Amino acid sequence: MVFEKSDEQLIEKALKGQKKAWFSLLKRYEKPVYHYGLRMTGNNADALDLMQDVFISVFRNLSSYRNEGSFKGWLFRIAHYRCIEFYRRKRPQQGLDDAPEIPCTAQPAEQLIENTQRNAQLVSAMQQLPLAQKSVVELKFFGHFTFEEIAQQTGMSVNTAKSRLYGALAKLKTLMEVDYVEL
Repeated sequence: MVFEKSDEQLIEKALKGQKKAWFSLLKRYEKPVYHYGLRMTGNNADALDLMQDVFISVFRNLSSYRNEGSFKGWLFRIAHYRCIEFYRRKRPQQGLDDAPEIPCTAQPAEQLIENTQRNAQLVSAMQQLPLAQKSVVELKFFGHFTFEEIAQQTGMSVNTAKSRLYGALAKLKTLMEVDYVEL
């Protein structure tokens, strides 16, 4: 949209007490933060709780945002730390029935079934990864962050981020192949 305000403009207005600016920021990042939470926890209710925690933290700490890097990066750094806290409080146990379904009527039924099964396998396989690896996979492939941004958000080196990603991909490949053979 041509007239869409930048994150920085919305933050400035939100800090001056304009609720509309705060809600615009919330609306802009609601889905990405929710999907991050869903992929990290594997559960809709936990993803919603995590999203709420993230936005409460952002609201409380918005005045500490110093415009050093992107707001999205700062927001996902908060999401990352809230996710770590979530895992410290609660280790979620999820069955495949809790995995979100993604309806799409444009595909033939066989392809839709196969894609749904693969998505469920991926959600299940990601739940078996250690949190450190899962967060790097999430940020790289679903958040579309660079290794430098991932390192900044998680407090690890770029090389550590890369090694965790490649280790996670190897584990996911093995887990997905095992699940595929069992079908």
